[in-house]
This record gives sequence, structure tokens and C-alpha cells, in this order.
Amino acid sequence: MPPDADAVVDLHDVVATLGQFPALSGATMRVETGEIVLLRGPNGAGKTTLLRLCAGLVPVVRGTALVLGHDLSVDRDRVRSHVGLLGHQNGLYADLTVIENVRFWGATVGATDAEVASAMERMGVADRLASVSVSKLSAGQKRRTALAGLVARRARLWLLDEPHAGLDQRARDDLDNTLREAAAAGATVLVASHELDRAESLATRMVDIVAGRAESGGSR
Repeated sequence: MPPDADAVVDLHDVVATLGQFPALSGATMRVETGEIVLLRGPNGAGKTTLLRLCAGLVPVVRGTALVLGHDLSVDRDRVRSHVGLLGHQNGLYADLTVIENVRFWGATVGATDAEVASAMERMGVADRLASVSVSKLSAGQKRRTALAGLVARRARLWLLDEPHAGLDQRARDDLDNTLREAAAAGATVLVASHELDRAESLATRMVDIVAGRAESGGSR
């Protein structure tokens, strides 16, 4: 099947390594606009590497990888401004306040003050938390701050690795609603999660990652 530049993600027989270890060993997957795709698989299967590859952070050793029309074999840098990656680490600056962190990430795409405020309100870190240093936040508050930064970035492709970790029930529901609204507005979401009951109810399609390969798990 030829590469599809109109697909948000189009991987064909992609190999990627971490050191000498083949973290992806021939992954093939196509994702269209507006999908919420759940990546399932055990630890070490390659889910995190696949997300990082789509973010332009892991080089392609072999195969074809197009993300948002960019060929990752030659053009990894240009895709980074269009994606939002939330990994196990929150990517926050501990010495900055909540609002300073969200403003920083929003500034990368020219987000307005109103958009920053809306993102913070949506993820429950406005008002009393806005001026609090990240170093003083709980684990759940840090996660919500990172998600607010992701919302402010207006990413076309959301790449989420265990996004519900550390969140209480209300924040988890707020996140799921945000992802559904983003997908309805034309964004695309890839999420890796071990919380399958919640994640499968959110996803429109599942993909199983098995020993570095992607296998369709079907649609809902």
C-alpha cells in the first residue's frame, strides 16, 4: 500500500531502535483525522516508542513514516510544532507557577491569554492554583497542569502515554471530555494506557502493539 500523505499517521514496516534494541520491529499503522486510537500492549511492547516516534523524537531506522504529511526519515523537526506529547514525565518547569507553565506551552503556537485561561479552567488549575509554584503541587495537580499546557497548544495530533495516571475521578472525566471535543473539532488522538476499561470506552479504535509491531484491534 503506497504512503498516504492525507492520513494523520501512516507507518509502514517502521523499525526504530533504542540503543541496539529494536523497540519497533516493523510497525504498520494508519490513523485518520478525528480518530481516538488506543494503543494496547504490555510494558516493553513499543507503545511509548511509537508515540515518541510520531512526535519526531525517535529516528526511523527503516520503513516509511509520515506524520501530518511530514516524512520522518528526513523531516522530524517540522512535525514537532503540530503535535502535543504527554509522556510519563509531565515536562513542567518546577520553578515556574502553573500559569507560567501553561503560558509557556501556549506561546509555542501563539495562544492568547483567553485560550490559556480556558485551558486552565478546563483542567481545573485556574483560580487558587494559578499562581502556585509547580514544585508545591501534588502529583495529580502537576498532571492536570501538564494537560492544560497540552490543551493550550492546540495540537493537531495528541500523543498521550498513560494520561489518566495520578488524576482523580473528576479530572479523568474532564480529560476524556476534552479529548472527545478535540477529536470532534478535527484533532487526532493516540493514547497508550493500561486502564483498559476507561480507555476502550473513550477510543474509536484499538491497535495492539505486540513485540514492536502494530496489529489492528478493531473499531468500536
